[in-house]
Amino acid sequence: MNPQLNLWLIPILPLAGAGINGFFGKRSSRRAVNTIALFFSGAAFAMALWVAARFSSLSLPYQEFLAHWIRAGSFSADFAFYLDQLSLVMLLVVTGVGFLIHVYSVGYMHDDPGYYRFFSYLNLFMFFMLTLVLAGNYLLMFIGWEGVGLASYLLIGFWFTKDSAASAGKKAFIVNRVGDFGFLIALFLLIKHFGSLNFDRVFAAIAPMPAETAGAGLLTAIGILMMVGACGKSAQIPLYVWLPDAMEGPTPVSALIHAATMVTAGVYMVSRSHVIFERAPGALMVVAIIGTLTAFFAATIAITQTDIKKVLAYSTVSQLGYMFLACGVGAFSAGIFHLMTHAFFKGLLFLAAGSVIHAVGGEQDMRNMGGLRKKIPWTFWTMTAATVAIAGIPGAAGFFSKDEILWKSYQVSWAYWLVGVVTALITSFYMFRLWFMTFFGEYRGDADEGHGLGNHTRHGHDADGHGGIHESPMVMLVPLVILAVLSLIGGYVGVPSALGGNDHFDNFLAPVFHSSASADAKTQAVGEKSATEQTTEGSESTTGASSELLFTGISVLAAFLGFGFAWLLYYKSPHLPEKIAAAMAGGYQTLVHKYYVDELYGAVFVKPLINGSTRILWHDVDQKTIDAAVNDAGEGAWHVSDEVRHMQSGNLRSYAGWVAAGAAVVIAFMIWMWMGAR
Repeated sequence: MNPQLNLWLIPILPLAGAGINGFFGKRSSRRAVNTIALFFSGAAFAMALWVAARFSSLSLPYQEFLAHWIRAGSFSADFAFYLDQLSLVMLLVVTGVGFLIHVYSVGYMHDDPGYYRFFSYLNLFMFFMLTLVLAGNYLLMFIGWEGVGLASYLLIGFWFTKDSAASAGKKAFIVNRVGDFGFLIALFLLIKHFGSLNFDRVFAAIAPMPAETAGAGLLTAIGILMMVGACGKSAQIPLYVWLPDAMEGPTPVSALIHAATMVTAGVYMVSRSHVIFERAPGALMVVAIIGTLTAFFAATIAITQTDIKKVLAYSTVSQLGYMFLACGVGAFSAGIFHLMTHAFFKGLLFLAAGSVIHAVGGEQDMRNMGGLRKKIPWTFWTMTAATVAIAGIPGAAGFFSKDEILWKSYQVSWAYWLVGVVTALITSFYMFRLWFMTFFGEYRGDADEGHGLGNHTRHGHDADGHGGIHESPMVMLVPLVILAVLSLIGGYVGVPSALGGNDHFDNFLAPVFHSSASADAKTQAVGEKSATEQTTEGSESTTGASSELLFTGISVLAAFLGFGFAWLLYYKSPHLPEKIAAAMAGGYQTLVHKYYVDELYGAVFVKPLINGSTRILWHDVDQKTIDAAVNDAGEGAWHVSDEVRHMQSGNLRSYAGWVAAGAAVVIAFMIWMWMGAR
């Protein structure tokens, strides 16, 4: 008998904070606003830790019924929460990293006039994200799914008086609706063919079904449609275009939504639906191909970006591609492992970038930075930790998770592995490029005062009374240090056996991604093997470990090659990048303009839609048809009434004439009827 955990408290706590600040924050002090926001988000994290402490005593999956919701014939959907190893990992990531970002925001947004509104939106986002990861059925998950889209729209367009921010918010909202349309159709198919959206009922019905190896079928269609939804939410090709523009929001928004939590919702949804994808090889292949192409595509764009946040934005798209590559080759636990480590180092990268922006008075162009390592040492060292983690330097968190993805992808196809390794090299290059351009060399701003743009209110943190480039306050640095530690040691929970570890993370998630039936069959098969067969298997295992070490060495070499190229071009010989760009002007301009995808979408989708709306729907349909029908009807009625009113002349002879004319018409009609009857 499971104890009552009251999981509903975890999302309700940040919702309460959002409501209090949203309704009363405008009349409250800043201290009261951030106290409420931190208390409720911190309480959610504390509750998540309490659940984790009691997790080993639960009979899994743990399901908690809250209330009846929808009843329609045989279909039903309830407010119910679902807890297993996968949702626990997501729960801790969302609440833990989310709380740290709340703390950081206290300093970063200190002087923004929309302070209370910002924290209300942050708390609201946490509510919807926690609803998404704890949902016990797809319908409740979809509520959280749409909710984080709403919160993202509000936070991206937080500075709504700025046209680019408002446009970025609308772009994110519209592009996500395209993906959500696919997700909705997948849910309709589940209802049609399985009569339920509850995880336990749907997965139990699908588990006995054979894999659709002969061609596309129902599960393949459902899986691909789910992936369409994931492409929108997790910024994969072709629906990735909203995420780089989302950098118009405050930097803590970039860290919370577009690095650590919201964009991973698609990865979580695909992993949660692994029972469907495992029986739809075609859908899995689509996931792997999209993930692989996105990882490489976005990484190449990041090479030429000069806005520090845009580099990290395309890096996020690329790293999400790695996660989908892992899911596409069936290594769901590896994808979730990278999701977790990515939350640490990418959240840190965005927050450290915010600290850099804070230090130089709002400047985001790396060409106007340089030489900052001695002026902001805490930011420098924490960002260094995140950089070595994402680059895959041995020992850091990203090394273990990325290496596992590459190894698992090689076991399915060498092509996936090759693209993944090349992408790893590019990742190391553009991240150390950012590192060298920001922290080394001489300061390239207007003056050594940290007021390159002189636009502090744009970033929500008017300089705190200090002149020149200065370190961020402690309320911003403490989250950086904590995330730096996690970025360095967080990967040790998943050290593979080939490197002398026990892969605890994979073992922890194994009950989710491996059914008990297959585990029992595997155990029985091992028991029936002869001693010779077991010895042979052990030899093959040793060979496999050796191969894994070899491929690990290749990925490490790729990481150091990326560092070497960045060192040569942006530290040793900083004049070379301009010469290379001039020599390869065509390719360089293509990357600078992000392969002209936004221009292509504008020409193919946006402009025809706007022109069709203005010329056809507005001018032809609305004005010439609907408005014309109303206006012409009114004008016609006016003319008719104008003619008829002349009958009311006030002249008795006229009235007598009309009576006589009417009588004549009536008599003529009666005669005509009589003649017809004969």
